Amino acid sequence: MIIVNDLKPGTAFEHEGNLFTVLNVDHNKTAMRQMIVKVKVKNLRSGVINEISFTGGDKVEQAHIDKKEMQYLYDDGTSLVFMDNVTYEQVEIPKERLKWEMQFLKPNENIVITMHDKSENETEILGVVLPDKVELQIIECENAVKGDTATSASKNAKVETGLEIKVPLFIQNGEMVVISTADGKYSGRA
Repeated sequence: MIIVNDLKPGTAFEHEGNLFTVLNVDHNKTAMRQMIVKVKVKNLRSGVINEISFTGGDKVEQAHIDKKEMQYLYDDGTSLVFMDNVTYEQVEIPKERLKWEMQFLKPNENIVITMHDKSENETEILGVVLPDKVELQIIECENAVKGDTATSASKNAKVETGLEIKVPLFIQNGEMVVISTADGKYSGRA
């Protein structure tokens, strides 16, 4: 058990059947009443960010979150299949839980998977941790029209994973580009 006064950013805990990771903590102490601890958290199952208020001295259960590097193998239609590089054990994660992440995953790449140990024999897979930036190949892009810079000097392009992005006019088909996984935007040439 963790006393809420001791929560720090990055700490994972369980509260009311949910798993959270702490983003920010604010302690509010006035002379007439007990301390209020406001914790900005991210739900590790749904990805929703919200704020929870606790009374100073409340306790929450610490969650044990493991990270393991696995290789992304393929998309079987309903799930994405990953393989442990050491034991060769395969795990499947439903596609609806990885809608955003799928746009940046290429087969045979190593990716970090987060897991929660519920008990000795039971492990819940929470999702994947994307790197800050990924390199992807342009498979389709519009032709640049000379002098067409009245609004912005960018054109539409599609990368190998199906993600559609805006790129500068000088980018051509077949080029490798760097894309930010935070917002899905072009970040530079690879």
